[in-house]
Amino acid sequence: MSIVTIGTAEMRNVDCMEYMNGLPDKAFDLAIVDPPYGIGASESFAGETRKSGNGCALKTAFDKKSWDNAIPNKDYFDELKRVSKNQIIWGANYMTNFLPASMGWIVWDKDNGTTKFSDCELAYTSFDIRLRKFLFTWNGMIQGDMKNKEQRIHPTQKPTKLYEWLLTNYAKPGDRILDTHLGSMSSVIACLNLGFKVVGCELDSDYFKAGCERVAQSQKQVRMFA
Repeated sequence: MSIVTIGTAEMRNVDCMEYMNGLPDKAFDLAIVDPPYGIGASESFAGETRKSGNGCALKTAFDKKSWDNAIPNKDYFDELKRVSKNQIIWGANYMTNFLPASMGWIVWDKDNGTTKFSDCELAYTSFDIRLRKFLFTWNGMIQGDMKNKEQRIHPTQKPTKLYEWLLTNYAKPGDRILDTHLGSMSSVIACLNLGFKVVGCELDSDYFKAGCERVAQSQKQVRMFA
């Protein structure tokens, strides 16, 4: 197992179940997770040159992998609820059999236009609040913050701005954050930008290496402009 620490972030190249099984109850204040949806995204984007809504080609092509062939089982959700006080779970519309009813869902409007990709993504939350929507363009080469355009290193990557919005609206100062499926590590960058302590797991060694490099580069840029 490899562990990389950058600032207040600890990234672990390990199976998240192995890590969570060793934790005490409610070890984290908030879990923000993006587990596999079971829709084959890891294979459908493999070797593909994607296009944005305006027809601009993206050069990013991802290796064929099988991590999105199935959703996590019930044990994962039981452990997640045991080790965290509150949860935000992306793609939970595919996993409702394992989750209690909630009124506090989140809608991320990606402003995708006429592409074949979904207009929105959904997240379950354990918070007893009204449904909330976040609008941020994520349409191929067109992103909501073009001045700080993000490099795509993962087929289901989410923008750092989305995680910053989640932390601003759902976390409290001093909260410890857990991410069980780090992927591109946008969550880590957001936590570092806003001063949160975060621990995350990523089983795939390729994504882990690329994600850690992305986090290190982001912090280098922060120091340059500090």
